[in-house]
Amino acid sequence: MVKYMKFSIKFKSTIFIALLLLFTVVLLNFMVLNGLEKYQQRQYENYLNNTAKNANLFIQQEIGSNNVVNSKSYLSKNGQEFVMRLNTMTGLNMIMYDFKGKQIGSSFVLRNRPDLEKIVEHSLDGKRAYQIIGEVIYYSSPIRVADEQIGILEINYSIKEFIDFYNAIKKLFINVGVIVFTISFIGGLLYFRSFSKDILSLKGTVQKIKEGKYNDVSIIKRKDEIGELSEGIYFMNGKIKNQMIDMEIEHEKLKFAIKKLKEMKDQQKQFIGNITHEFKTPLTAIKAYVDLLEMYSDDPNLIEEARMNIGKESKRLFEMVKKILKLSSMEKYDFELRAEWIQVGEILEDVCKRLKGKAKIYGIKIYTDLQNIMVYVDKKNFIQIFMNLIDNAIKYTDADGQIHVKAYKHEDKVIIDVEDTGIGIPEDLRDKVFEPFFTVNDDRSRKISGTGLGLTLVKEFVEKQNGKIYLLETSNKGSIFRVELPVEK
Repeated sequence: MVKYMKFSIKFKSTIFIALLLLFTVVLLNFMVLNGLEKYQQRQYENYLNNTAKNANLFIQQEIGSNNVVNSKSYLSKNGQEFVMRLNTMTGLNMIMYDFKGKQIGSSFVLRNRPDLEKIVEHSLDGKRAYQIIGEVIYYSSPIRVADEQIGILEINYSIKEFIDFYNAIKKLFINVGVIVFTISFIGGLLYFRSFSKDILSLKGTVQKIKEGKYNDVSIIKRKDEIGELSEGIYFMNGKIKNQMIDMEIEHEKLKFAIKKLKEMKDQQKQFIGNITHEFKTPLTAIKAYVDLLEMYSDDPNLIEEARMNIGKESKRLFEMVKKILKLSSMEKYDFELRAEWIQVGEILEDVCKRLKGKAKIYGIKIYTDLQNIMVYVDKKNFIQIFMNLIDNAIKYTDADGQIHVKAYKHEDKVIIDVEDTGIGIPEDLRDKVFEPFFTVNDDRSRKISGTGLGLTLVKEFVEKQNGKIYLLETSNKGSIFRVELPVEK
């Protein structure tokens, strides 16, 4: 006769609770740690992807701002500089390769470097790849400019903090699981319902974290290990939530950076247009004298006048080029004012002499009535204002016309009038003359190659000198533009 060993319900219940709790704790550990591991993976993948994108944007901006023709060659020459600047900005060690996979820059000394040919080859095909070796991620991303791959950027990113945090959480779950299992086994049926309820509650909390429902997470109020576990999960939920918020903030910052880059691009276009217009004036004066010399090559007075004025205009062009190069290196598109005391009459007389050659070609005479008044302004800026104003008057004055330049002091201001006998400006258009690209007569503007930027630039220059400019009078017999500048500093 076979005798069966009997087990009490209490024992069975205890064993069942122990097995059930063991299963639950193991499952809970697996779900949380697996979710944490995936989250950490997404976190450093997103961080490295964003870092690579920002680095690529930085390189594109550098290449674009320097008007580089051969991006691959430029990257090869400046790879080391780019890597060091990116290292300063991000604090990460980086290595840069050219489009053939040859190293062209590194932010650190390579020692005991693992074999990473596979991820480099992967990036040569235009793909992103990374490999985790020990506590370091070796992340490789292609560098693209205008849909063309010009190189590879490798980022070395330490994940020691991620690993330590993961191990700490893992250890915490293991320790808590062991303690809960022991207490539950000893406590038996007394805590069956309570444990079941709280374990399921913890499972639900983990699921909410996994689904991203961070605001629905709450703490289980128990003065035991389950309560501590709940607090740990709640704390972890808060950390994850804050990190998600930080990522959203970084995303907004990136959007703002892209917006700023677009604004810089638009500003650069406007700057180039302005400078092109400013180059035209001295070049036109030089061409006018060259044309006169071809017509009157035996006139010694004209030769001397042309030599002197061509020299002045050439020097002005050279100074403008130097200033543009300086502005380009400083990444700004606005002239710095360097004010000084100047003699208004003397400067304006010189400006009129420079433009008499061009006026003479069109049969236009320039007359002056200038008082010697001292004013505190930027000399080059002052010359530019009246070079533009008088040149504009020449363009819109018919043959045998006249231009009068008058300067005098009134109260605490210097008044300078530029009057011409040109085509005038219709009354309904006088408020638009200082708008960019506005021209009174499109056919005439095309004939004289006018861009409609001259008066816009003049207005900007005058306002930088704390002055005012306006159209004083206009009719079909001509116009008068008035400039007012403060006498005192």
